[in-house]
Amino acid sequence: MSKADPKKFHIKSFGCQMNVYDGERMSELLAGQGLSAATNSEDADMVVLNTCHIREKAVDKVYSDIGRLRRKDGSSPMIAVAGCVAQAEGKEISRRAPSVDIVVGPQAYHRLPELMETAKSGKKALDTDMPAVSKFDVLPSRGKQARPTAFLTIQEGCDKFCTYCVVPYTRGAEISRPWSDLVDEAKALVDGGAREITLLGQNVNAWTGEDDKGHHQGLDGLIRALDKIPDLKRIRYMTSHPNDMTEGLVAAHGDVEKLMPFLHLPVQAGSDRVLKAMNRSHSAQSYLDILEQMRKVRPDIALSGDFIVGFPGESDQDFEETLQIVRDAKYAMAFSFKYSPRPGTPAAMMEEQIAPEVMDERLQRLQSLLNEQQYAFNQQTVGRTTNILLERKGKLDSQLIGKTPWLQSVHIISPDLKIGDLVEIEITQAGPNSLTGEIKERIAA
Repeated sequence: MSKADPKKFHIKSFGCQMNVYDGERMSELLAGQGLSAATNSEDADMVVLNTCHIREKAVDKVYSDIGRLRRKDGSSPMIAVAGCVAQAEGKEISRRAPSVDIVVGPQAYHRLPELMETAKSGKKALDTDMPAVSKFDVLPSRGKQARPTAFLTIQEGCDKFCTYCVVPYTRGAEISRPWSDLVDEAKALVDGGAREITLLGQNVNAWTGEDDKGHHQGLDGLIRALDKIPDLKRIRYMTSHPNDMTEGLVAAHGDVEKLMPFLHLPVQAGSDRVLKAMNRSHSAQSYLDILEQMRKVRPDIALSGDFIVGFPGESDQDFEETLQIVRDAKYAMAFSFKYSPRPGTPAAMMEEQIAPEVMDERLQRLQSLLNEQQYAFNQQTVGRTTNILLERKGKLDSQLIGKTPWLQSVHIISPDLKIGDLVEIEITQAGPNSLTGEIKERIAA
C-alpha cells in the first residue's frame, strides 16, 4: 500500500550526543525537502526513530516505540528507524514490525529523501551501507542555530574493538572528516548563532587530517584553528580514548583559553585484569598518569568518566580496584552502568557472567562514591567567580540555566538576560546536581 506524501516530520533521538547531531542533520535534510518539523509524533505524518544500540534492551525499546506510533484509527505515520539499531538489525526490523517503512543506518541517512520516495510507492526501503564520509558531502549547509551550543561530529567509527562494544559493527571503522569541511561547518554554526561548539566522535581524539597548508594535524591542531573564529567563545570535545591522548592535546588544555577545563575520558574499570579482558589496551596506572599530566597543565580540570560493573569474570577484588581508581582520580562527574551482553560481541560469549544481584550491589556502591565526589566538586566551586553561557529557561519566573566551564548547571534569576548571553557570576550554593549563582556582570559579545 502506498503512503501519503509526508508534510510534517518528527525525529526522536536516543543515546549519545552524536545521535543528537545526526538528528539535527536529518532535520535539516528533511526541511530542505519542504517538510516542516512537528513538536511531537502525534502531529507528524513521518516519524524518525534515531536509535542507539549501546544500552541494555535497546532493541526492545525500539519495537515498543514503534508500537506506540499506531494511532486510534489503526493508521500509522511513515516510520523510519535510523541509527545503530537499524544498522544492527537491518531487514529484521521490517519483518518484526511491518509498519516500519524505512530502515537506514547511521552512515546512510543522507539518502532519506530517496528512501522516502521508495516508501511512498508502498515498498520497504532499506539502506545500511557504510560508505566513507560521503553523507557529509550531500547534507545541506548549517543554518541558524536554535540554541547557543552546537554539536559538530568530526570523527566516526572505532578501531579499538573493546570486547563489550557494538560500535565498530554499527558505526564502522574510524574515519576523520576533512579539515576544511570542519572549519567551514564550525564557522557556519557560529554565524548561525552558536557560541559554544562540542566536537564529537566515538573516539574524538583519534581525529587526524591535513590542514589547509598540507600539514598533518591531530585534534589539538583542529582546536587551535577553531580558537581563531572570533565569535566562538567555548570549545569542548567528547568522547576520548586514553590511547589517543597525545602530548599536543594535553598541552592545548593549558594554551587555548576557549578550550573548556573539562575532560570526559572513560576508563571502564580499575582492574588491569578486567581491562585486558575488555581489550581496553591501557592500564589503570597509565590512565592515572594521563590525568596527572592534565592536572599539571590545567589544575582546575573537571574530570568525567565511564564505568562498567559486572563485566564477565569480575571478582570482588577487581571491583575494589575500580573503587580505588575512582578515589585516585577524583571525578567531577561520571557515568556508570551494569554490564549487559551485546549480541555479536566477544564478551557476550565469555564464561563467568556475573549474577544480576551482584551487579546491582556493585553498581550501588560505585554510584554512591561517584555521587559523593560530584557533590564535593560542586561544593568546592562555591564562592568562585566564573562565566556561564545561558542555554535554557528554568522552571521559575525569570530563571535561566547556564553551564560553567566545568559543565555544571547553574540557576540564576534575571529578567534582563536572555538565552545565549555570557554572564559573569558568583557561585553561591551547590547541590548534588546543580548550582545557584548571582550575577556579577554581562560579558559583551
